[in-house]
Amino acid sequence: MATVDASSVALIGSRVRALREAMDLSLRDLAERSGVSAPMLSQVERGETSPTLQVAARIANGLDLSLSQLLRLDEGGAVTIVRVDERRRGPTSVSGHSYEVLTPPLPGQRAELSRHLLSGGTATGGPGDPPVHEPGSRETALVERGRVVLHCDGVQYPLDAGDTVTFDADLPHHFENPGPEEASLLAIVSAGLRRS
Repeated sequence: MATVDASSVALIGSRVRALREAMDLSLRDLAERSGVSAPMLSQVERGETSPTLQVAARIANGLDLSLSQLLRLDEGGAVTIVRVDERRRGPTSVSGHSYEVLTPPLPGQRAELSRHLLSGGTATGGPGDPPVHEPGSRETALVERGRVVLHCDGVQYPLDAGDTVTFDADLPHHFENPGPEEASLLAIVSAGLRRS
């Protein structure tokens, strides 16, 4: 049975662990999802064994990835550039709120940067907007222009241009532009981080 290149064993192990933890899965959870035993997964994560390609494919499937994504065979190197015309745009059906994702859709990426434009008197969180973030997510937003109000878990936080806010993004929240002028903000969501 073919095995993964020996020089990649430690990298695969640390990648499997990081992806598993980002999904908030225990070894048992991943074992159930992949059909690979928890002791075998533990050995792979610690770099003690080189998984066969069949086992690596089952682990990838348990992490909702393809084998090439898990092994990073589909990536072109350590640097990825998203050109302005390559940005992924959110639905245009949401009146007054538009956004675009500025980071590439790489497998295992733990953070996503987006830019939001809010017309005067509008808010995020409407139909077609991104869903509530996964448990343990954290968001940091920088108001680039204008004035916005963060509504988070029933409390309002007024923010002016240049202000930055960080909050638990798995709580009910949205941004509102109370003024007449357009506002813009940058937001980074870090997925699946555990609260300390």
